Amino acid sequence: MNTIAQTPSIIGEPEVVEDASAAEQSPAWKQLTEAATAIQALQEKDGSIPDEADHAAASHHVAAIVAAIRALAPAFPHDAAYLAALPGDFAKWEADGFGVPDFLDSLVAFDPANHRVDGLRHLVVFPMYTQNGSPDRHIEALIVEAIWPEFIERLEAERYGNKLFVSLRLIDFTAGYDTNSAVLFPETVAMREIPAFTWGAIFQDREAARFRVVTKAAAEITKLELLPSQQELVSDQHLAEEVFVMWDLIHDRAHMRGDLPFDPFMIKQRMPYFLYSLEELRCDLTAFRECVKLEADETADARTRDRAVHVQHAILFDRLFRFPLTGTRVRNYDGLGGQLLFAWLHQRGVLHWTDTQLAFDWDEVPAAVIALSDRIDELYWRSIDRPKTAHWLAAYELIRSTLEPNPASVWARGLPDEVLAGPPKGYTDAVLDDEFPLSMFYEALAKKMTDVIESTKGITG
Repeated sequence: MNTIAQTPSIIGEPEVVEDASAAEQSPAWKQLTEAATAIQALQEKDGSIPDEADHAAASHHVAAIVAAIRALAPAFPHDAAYLAALPGDFAKWEADGFGVPDFLDSLVAFDPANHRVDGLRHLVVFPMYTQNGSPDRHIEALIVEAIWPEFIERLEAERYGNKLFVSLRLIDFTAGYDTNSAVLFPETVAMREIPAFTWGAIFQDREAARFRVVTKAAAEITKLELLPSQQELVSDQHLAEEVFVMWDLIHDRAHMRGDLPFDPFMIKQRMPYFLYSLEELRCDLTAFRECVKLEADETADARTRDRAVHVQHAILFDRLFRFPLTGTRVRNYDGLGGQLLFAWLHQRGVLHWTDTQLAFDWDEVPAAVIALSDRIDELYWRSIDRPKTAHWLAAYELIRSTLEPNPASVWARGLPDEVLAGPPKGYTDAVLDDEFPLSMFYEALAKKMTDVIESTKGITG
């Protein structure tokens, strides 16, 4: 039980904040984060506070949070409707005895996709879990800032329309974002029903900062000689942020586009994890392919063409160095996608590991990457005419034609007839947690890179 407020004190209104550019330094923000952190300690995994002995302290913290929100609200006039709705959701939660929180009313009022203005800030407070961070729906508070340079605005308007895509920079945050989480998605918020979502946000400053640290270390460890443009990308946070915005804009738009038999992230079904690997990799390789086109497009402006080159290299280095070695080996679908890309490039002779030094034939890399993109696109196109489980088998064969499966794999040996004739659940249950283990290259690299990757937890730009 929290002992901060056995006899709750009256919460006074902190001084009103007028300037969002300094909001994170204000007493109101300090009060908000301290109260949010304190109430997190009282919450269960689903966000509720079932112990009535904790309710007095919880009411104290809610009063502090609401007072701080009201003091901060004038600095964020574009979020007025949302910030006006938040106290009501907090009051309803308290009146309901601190059961499972329901912040649907404030969530539907929050509309960051309608305010994609470079440098514009938002105050965000929700009971939520954070992907690759906290699995608990606890009260989290953030101050964030839009990243929306002019060339991105043109790309979105003229080539890669995506009205839901929001690009952000982390300014300050509570514990749920002192993690590896680099997204802010409305579906993570505690609410009574699922509305039509109108936005999804990615923290490109975190992705860029993490990329720079990991790529610099990996290049040193593998003795990779970076090109001058790649050295610039690794050394310049502002440049890297713009590159990641461009990458994610095109990647995000690639979901649900093309000749698709399915989209595993849009429908609720349980599938072998390697299907998710191929979907994420497909979208990244689509972004790579589009940036090869943009690089050669003489009608595009110089900044766009320059960033298009950097996006290609960012996709390669992030996929090859960070993805395979991040997280556990339990159904690590992003890790598997990176492993597949590495092996594909190595087996096609455009990536070399010779005399313990990594090298690329940079002139040949784009064609090799696009060839893998073509293979995945063909798999999807052919699978429109296949039964679901036949598609799963074909997807497995695509991967195993390049990556070596686990020697204990039932899939590699051939699924027994009772599984093949049975329901899809039998197929999924037969997949090992680590169906495609790390290669000897990655096992060796992991010994030197794991601590570097772990050091990027909670990083910002």
